[in-house]
Amino acid sequence: MRRSRTVLATSAVAVTMAMTLAACGSSGGGSGSSDTATAPKDPSKVLGTITVLTNRTDQVQDGTAKRYAAEFNKIYPHVTVKFQGLTDYEGDVKIRLNSKNYGDVLSIPNSVPLKQYPTFFAPLGTAADLSRTYDFTDHATVGGKVYGIANIGTANGFVYNKAVWKQAGVTDWPTTPEQFITDLQAIKAKTGATPYYTNYHDGWPLTNWGNALGSPSCDPAANDKLASTKEPWAPGQDLYTTDKLLYDIVHNKLSEADPNTTNWENSKTLIGTGKIATMWLGSWAVVQMQDAAKKAGKDPADIGFMPFPAQKDGHFCSVVRPDYQYAINTHSKNKAAARAWIDWFITKSGDAQAALSISSVKGTPLPADLKPYQDADVQFVHPTNDKTAQVDEIDKASEIGINNQDYPQHIVDVARGAAGGDMNSVFKDLNKKWSDAQGTLG
Repeated sequence: MRRSRTVLATSAVAVTMAMTLAACGSSGGGSGSSDTATAPKDPSKVLGTITVLTNRTDQVQDGTAKRYAAEFNKIYPHVTVKFQGLTDYEGDVKIRLNSKNYGDVLSIPNSVPLKQYPTFFAPLGTAADLSRTYDFTDHATVGGKVYGIANIGTANGFVYNKAVWKQAGVTDWPTTPEQFITDLQAIKAKTGATPYYTNYHDGWPLTNWGNALGSPSCDPAANDKLASTKEPWAPGQDLYTTDKLLYDIVHNKLSEADPNTTNWENSKTLIGTGKIATMWLGSWAVVQMQDAAKKAGKDPADIGFMPFPAQKDGHFCSVVRPDYQYAINTHSKNKAAARAWIDWFITKSGDAQAALSISSVKGTPLPADLKPYQDADVQFVHPTNDKTAQVDEIDKASEIGINNQDYPQHIVDVARGAAGGDMNSVFKDLNKKWSDAQGTLG
């Protein structure tokens, strides 16, 4: 699910496919723990049963999780791993964070502000130490301590079916949003494919649009600048450029007829077989779509990856961000076993390589699916995080939720006529909310 990821399960391990949510309590996440979660150097001394909350329901279903768990148990024979696969990962975990029952290992939901990480998650070590081994640790650092480690980083872009685009007469990547719309119109006119698929119903795939911030401008400080930008949805701003493209796609009827009927798992087969042409996701999604194409008897090489249709100084730019970051529940009674799982999974499982994704382990070569980016000299932008906490505060006060699914879903609703207003009124409202929140926070 979602930008894909997390994983696993077990052989001698119990795999929980459906999960029963704990009742939403009033205890909250608690005050957190200052004890660093470490694993003993001797694997034979790591004991306990841990529950891993995962959005990767596909890996639970196809046996990948079971294989990972079996390999893990060869090194850590006294740890039992249980998995709970969550289709609505963001929504379900957000509810569970109101209690202490949110597993032992989990991927940090987008809805949790950075400054609250110490409330819910155990520290994994200092930024100075962990940054020597892993990239992206700055995205989960509070007070010099790291609270989450990503397995992979993802470049942003459009996953697309090259055969469908070629059938429409398009072989070059569009360099402007306007050209992108023109290309989708050609796909609609010349092929039987749906030009673009929103994955509106599942919701979480739409949050990937927020990851485009920084691509049009090629600016690593694009997110930090939101702290002082009064109108982020004004013409010329990244959020205006990216959200306008989403609006225009839907408004021009270049997406599925009924967004309420979309289905994430089915979308893989649809793009793999050429029934849909394009989806805005991350580089992590390429291998999943290629696998779906192969299973359907189609050529997996038809699945490609293109950057956001904008250039700076003649170059495309793609922001590289960490995928979900793995954390340990501060209330876990088996933190050593939980940390053993995280360390093994990220450094030993080979999951990043299997997914053709950018490993967070420093020095790992780029995956093959990003070779077209390298060949085209696409610039990789690594966003700064100096003002992430401040931006989170403004976002929370504005009640926009720029990393949540409700915000892009509303843009889709207005664009298709299911909600009142138009693009200008939506952007005017967003600008006012953001500016008012800045004023409230001083």
